[in-house]
Amino acid sequence: MKYRRLTKQQFEELHQEFINFLATQSITGEEWKQLKADKPEVAEEELDVFSDLIWEGVLNKVTYLENISAQQMHLFELTDKEMKLISVKVMNPKIDLQTTVGFNWFKKNWQSDFVDYLTASKAYGEDKNLDKFNLIQQGAVITKGDLYKWFDSMIEVN
Repeated sequence: MKYRRLTKQQFEELHQEFINFLATQSITGEEWKQLKADKPEVAEEELDVFSDLIWEGVLNKVTYLENISAQQMHLFELTDKEMKLISVKVMNPKIDLQTTVGFNWFKKNWQSDFVDYLTASKAYGEDKNLDKFNLIQQGAVITKGDLYKWFDSMIEVN
């Protein structure tokens, strides 16, 4: 398995896609039930293969990721050739960017001396999707990139 198995909830949400996947493997509903009962290790392999296919499809489409903690934001743009990062660090320990109050403070004070910025870019390793997946495993979430784009435009202006 290249990534990680989908959760039970994700499998439930992708129920029809999983049925279609089994059909491409020429496995009927009855055969699937029998496979789970008689050869659970083979059934487990099918779940893993399906999970990897889903992850691969999702990761191919990901363009922006965000990882926001109490005092830091790591905003990523994932281009064809590299990962671009805008890192934001709040040096006020009383501020928690994960709260509405903290984020509102940040919106008013983003240019203050209490906020540091860093930009960087890094080429992908051998497997671009695995690099993206690792960021997600570390807590990043897939977004539309609104925060990244806003900061990127502010950085270009200054």
